[in-house]
Amino acid sequence: MHIYAHALILLHWTCRRNHQALTNQRQRKNHKIAKMSEAFNKAAEEVKNLVNKPTDEEMLKVYSLYKQVTIGDCNTACPGFMDFKGKAKWNAWNNVKGKSKEDAEKEYIALVEGLKTAYGTK
Repeated sequence: MHIYAHALILLHWTCRRNHQALTNQRQRKNHKIAKMSEAFNKAAEEVKNLVNKPTDEEMLKVYSLYKQVTIGDCNTACPGFMDFKGKAKWNAWNNVKGKSKEDAEKEYIALVEGLKTAYGTK
């Protein structure tokens, strides 16, 4: 019984630590989003209202630039090899590592404008 008590304490501590890390990450993200330009915020909303779905490659580009603008360089561990979607997203974000927030923001806005032209908006 004694070993189970230690396991439960460790599990509880790990869950609290993970919860606190997620809370801190959300707070940082919300703070950073407030600092984005109006054009970026507008583009981030407009990309959600495309009539047709862009290709997976285009969506990965949108994702990677959005993450680069809002968070910066990729700061997470690479997902496992069986997480194909997570691995593709991680690779896309990691490929824009080093790009400045301003450059990523300009590229994101231009990309969304191109997608709006190609796919239309609702």
